[in-house]
Order: sequence, then structure tokens, then C-alpha cells
Amino acid sequence: MPTTAASDSRVQPLLQGPIAPMLLCLAGPNVVAVSLLTAVAIADALFVGQLGTVPLASLALVFPFQTLMQMMAGGAIGGGVTSAVARALGRGSREQAADAAWHAVIIAGIGAFAYMVVLGIFARPIFALLGGTGEALEGAVVYAAIAFGGAAATWAFYVLSAILRGTGDTVTPARAIIAGSAVQVALSGALTLGWGPFPKLGIAGPATAMVVCHGGAVLYLAMCLARESAGVRLRSHPIRTAPITDILKVGGIGLINSVTIAVTVVVVTGVVGRYGTEALAGYGLGARLELTLTPIAFGIGAALTAAVGVNVGAEQFARARRIAWTGAGLTFLVTGLIGLVAALFPGLWLDWFTSDPAAYGYGLLYLGIVAPFYGLFGGGQALYFASQGTGRLVWPVSVGVLRFVVVSGTGAAALIFGWPLEAVFAGVSAGLAVTGIGLALCLLGPDWRPRA
Repeated sequence: MPTTAASDSRVQPLLQGPIAPMLLCLAGPNVVAVSLLTAVAIADALFVGQLGTVPLASLALVFPFQTLMQMMAGGAIGGGVTSAVARALGRGSREQAADAAWHAVIIAGIGAFAYMVVLGIFARPIFALLGGTGEALEGAVVYAAIAFGGAAATWAFYVLSAILRGTGDTVTPARAIIAGSAVQVALSGALTLGWGPFPKLGIAGPATAMVVCHGGAVLYLAMCLARESAGVRLRSHPIRTAPITDILKVGGIGLINSVTIAVTVVVVTGVVGRYGTEALAGYGLGARLELTLTPIAFGIGAALTAAVGVNVGAEQFARARRIAWTGAGLTFLVTGLIGLVAALFPGLWLDWFTSDPAAYGYGLLYLGIVAPFYGLFGGGQALYFASQGTGRLVWPVSVGVLRFVVVSGTGAAALIFGWPLEAVFAGVSAGLAVTGIGLALCLLGPDWRPRA
């Protein structure tokens, strides 16, 4: 028998009461958890940096694709899952929410298989197209074979977390992320550098640690969703097109946004690679800081998807808009502060990873030009996640495509006309501004107005 949204102890706070305290309570566990995900990304670069500049270049080749997989599983499809579950609960239908959860697992399996085939098998020609050569290319291929060969663990990890967030439970996924990330940092260092009894795997160490820890987290999340007390219990349902369509109308079109973000970095990586290995390594360190802002935006954004989705399902559109603006403002402040600190004191970031003067210089150049725009990127990404809750993403995704055009167009022009690297980085900054301003304008559009 369906349970009304108003009687659900997890859903009711999303529909009533002060927005800021509700959002902080909902986002708090996410922010703590994704902060540790950020720590994992930093730690991986720190450990690999001790192996030398060439392994750092290998990591720079793989990182955009690894981030793409995480954004697709957690941000695009995961956002579609959270939105579908939340909107179903907002309508008062727990059975529809459970149906969406089961079909989310099926979609995750398909996504994982695609990554295993494309990047687990065909990594070498793909990385070579980005300018990877010699030892840097070989290291990237080794990393990819492990990380993408174990893609099923990563996809399941993010999708099961998304199901729980859709019910208003951000604590359980946070526990899995916090515990898994803590173990992953230690295991990554041990396997990369050969601490104690562990073998020294080099560039393969971080990839192995990721697959192992994601797999352990999946077991925990699956057990939580199998319990009778779960907000939505994970159990088998007949395969139908309706719940898949409901997820993909958000997650499917959201894949375009994930692809444009990651492919933008891929294009810039390919352009920078033409300026030399040191430039690639230095850019990779700067871009790693930029891309770690996406998980920070996701920490608040995942809460926005659930809160907006429940209110849209209950037809509380004005409240949904207020929730979106509140979350975006908070994200803008946090990521903007990080950007300003990175621009004014870049050594706080770069000193951890390399002492190579050429690579360090390129990292300084990147952060000085791009980091001041991080706030616009973070706030815009939060608004994108909030838009997932409405179930309508055409305009937000169009903003992502426009960003790709601006950045890739600048990179192409730099190669054609022989512009200095500063021009390429200026194009990246322009793209971040497009993200923030464009998504703010989307919030004023028809997708956020009450509909009959």
C-alpha cells in the first residue's frame, strides 16, 4: 500500500520547514563524504608524483576518463536515479520508487560493460590520440586496464548511493564513502610505493585500490537496501520501459553534460600535450584541482536533486526554486574561496606534487588564469544538480555544450594560429564563466515554473 509523502519521516522535512537548516542537514553527510573523495584524488596524485614526472603525465591522460565515469555513474545516471526515486516518493508511491531502484541497477550494469569494453580494452589508441607517447602512454594503459576493467564496482557504488539519497537518506552513502575512501588512501599509498609487506605496483597501485574499495562499499550498500527498514527496498521487478524512461529522461540527457565536461578536459589535455610532457604534467595538476570541485558541488548538489525532486513531485514549485538558489549560493562561496586561495597561493597545492621547475611553472600559469573562476563553475554545477530534480534538463545540458564549444574552439584556434598556452587557459576560464552564468539563467526559465 503506498505511503503518502507527508507521513514519511525522511521525506517530510524536505517538504516543510526552513530551507537552509534542512539543506545543511541533508548535504552535510554528502559534503564530508565527497571531501574524502577529493582527498583520494589528491592522495593518488601525491603518491604517483613520488614516482616522477612521467607517471604524473600518465595519470593526466587517464584522469579525464576516470572522472567521466564517475560523473556519468554518480552525476548523470545517479542524478536520474535520485530524481526518479524522490519524485515517486513525493507523489506518495513507494512501489514506483522501488521499481525505479531495480531498473537503476540494470542501467548501471549496461554502463559498466560499456566502459570495460571501450576503455578497458581500447585504451592505447585513445590515449595516443591525446598525445600520449612512450612511458607515459604505457603507464596510462596499465592504469586503465585495472580501473575500467573493474568498472562494475564503480558504477554499482554510485548508483546504489543514488537510490538511498533519493529516499532522503544521505547518511548511509556517506558512511560507505567515508570508510571506503579512508581505506583507499592507505591502500593506494601502500600499493603505489610498496609500503610494508605490500608489493610496489607503481602506477597500477591507485587503480587497484579504487576497484577493491568500491567493491567493498557496494557490498555494504546492497545489504542496507535489502533490509525491510530501508526507505526503498531493493528487490527484483519485471523489466519495463516506463521506469527506465523516467530515469533516462534525466540521466540519459545528463550523460551529454557529463561527456561535455570530461571531453572538454580531454580536448584541452590533447592541446596542452602538444606543448610538451612538462606542460602536460603541470596542466594535469591544475586540472585535477578543478575537477575535484565537481565532487564538492555534488556533495551539495545531490541533496538539491533529492530536495527539489520531492517538492516538484508534490507540486511545490516555489519552494523547489528557493532550495536551488540556497544550495547554489553555498556552493559558490565554498568553491569560489578555494579558487581564490589557489590563485593567490598556488604553492599550497603544487608543492605537494612536483619539484620539476618546468611542470611547476605550467601549474602556476594554469591556476593563476583559471582558478579565479572556480566559484562560477561550482555554483553552476550545483544548479545543474538542482535541475535534475525537475526532470527537465534540455536547457542546462545546452549550457554544457556551449561551454565545450567555447573551450574547444579556443584550443583549436591556439593550435592553428600558434597562440601561447596562456590563450588556451583563458579559454578554459571563459568556459567556467559560461557554466555559472548560463545555469543561473536556466533557473529563470519555464522548467522551474508551476505546470498544470
